[in-house]
Amino acid sequence: MLTLASDFGSPYPAAMKGVILQRTDAKLVDISHDLPRQDVRASGFWCRETVPYFPPSVHLVVVDPGVGTDRNALIVRAGDHALVGPDNGVLLPSARRIAGARGVELDCFRYEYADPASSTFHGRDVFAPAAAAVHAAGVDAIESLDATAPIESFVPDSPADIVVDCRFPDPEVSAESARGEVLVVDDFGNAITNIPGSFLDGRVGETLSVDGTPATVVTAFADVDAGERLVTVGSHGFVECDVNRGRGDDAFGLAPGDDVRLAAE
Repeated sequence: MLTLASDFGSPYPAAMKGVILQRTDAKLVDISHDLPRQDVRASGFWCRETVPYFPPSVHLVVVDPGVGTDRNALIVRAGDHALVGPDNGVLLPSARRIAGARGVELDCFRYEYADPASSTFHGRDVFAPAAAAVHAAGVDAIESLDATAPIESFVPDSPADIVVDCRFPDPEVSAESARGEVLVVDDFGNAITNIPGSFLDGRVGETLSVDGTPATVVTAFADVDAGERLVTVGSHGFVECDVNRGRGDDAFGLAPGDDVRLAAE
C-alpha cells in the first residue's frame, strides 16, 4: 500500500499517482489532499492522527512551502513503514508515533535528486518517484537504493540539527487551570488545543472558563443543547473547545496558534 497526503487540492495529486503507477503496482490510498495549505505543523498534526492507523505502507506526504529551494528530500523508516517527503518536519510527528507504538527506532535517509522537471512541483518530480522506488524495493531495502544516503547521527528525541523537526508546544497545567495553544481547527470548527485530556478528569458536568467564556465539560456533544459551548476530549486525546452543532472557533474566538487558558469557574 502507498498512501498520499498533500495540500495540493485538485488535480495535482493525479499527476503524482501517474508517476507512481508507471513505476510500481502499489495500491494507492488518498489520506487527504486538503491539508492546511503550506502549514507544516498543522499538516504534521493531521498526518499523525491518520497515518499510524494504516497497515505497513509507504506514506507520501507533501506539504512543501520550500519547494524549489535547497531543502532536502527525506525518507524516514519506522519499522515496517516508510514516510517520504520534504525535510521540513512534516514527516516526524507521524514517524515518531508509529515508532513509539511499535517500539522501533527511526532511520532517516536523504533522497538525492538532480534537475527535476519543475521547480514548483517536486511532489510529481521528486517525491512521487522516491515513494515509488521505496515501494518497489521494499521498506527493508531502502539502503540499497542508489539515490539514498543514510543520516547516521539522527536522534529522534534530541534537538534536530541533522533534519528539520516538528514538535508541538508543551502546555502549562496545574490542578485548577491550564494554559496552552490551539494546534488546529477542524472542518467542524472544533478548536483542538495541546492541553492533555487528563486535565478534564473528574470535571464532567462542571463549567470551565475558556479565556473568560464559560463552557460545560462533557463527554459527548449531545450532552448540551444545540448551540451551546462545550469543552471535551477529542479522539486525539487533547482538549477541544467546541459547540454542539456549531463552530467552536467562532464561539470562542479561537484560531490556530492562539493562546488559550482554561480555568475552574
